[in-house]
Amino acid sequence: MMEKKEIIVILSTAPADVSESLARMLIDERLVACVSIVPVCSYYRWKGEFCKEPEHLLIAKTAPEKTGDVIAALKSRHPYEVPEIIALPVIDGHLPYLEWVHQEIS
Repeated sequence: MMEKKEIIVILSTAPADVSESLARMLIDERLVACVSIVPVCSYYRWKGEFCKEPEHLLIAKTAPEKTGDVIAALKSRHPYEVPEIIALPVIDGHLPYLEWVHQEIS
């Protein structure tokens, strides 16, 4: 029987013109197993102004021990002054997929 593996999902929004390069960098550096990119429209207040921006949502899957490295890599290459980078634990999932995530970042 396969050992249950914990993974982390890291969410980050980015401009469409840099989302693919951010995803590729994370995968090439073996910080994440995969990144899904979804077009979104973000609404927020920034420096007192209401903003509505088309963006891409990056959904990256990694292991808990890589979380800090993923956050640091995104922060260092992200064009935003204060990028959204949120890490969420995955409490359960399809065991072969969870194992694959760990294999890809090894």
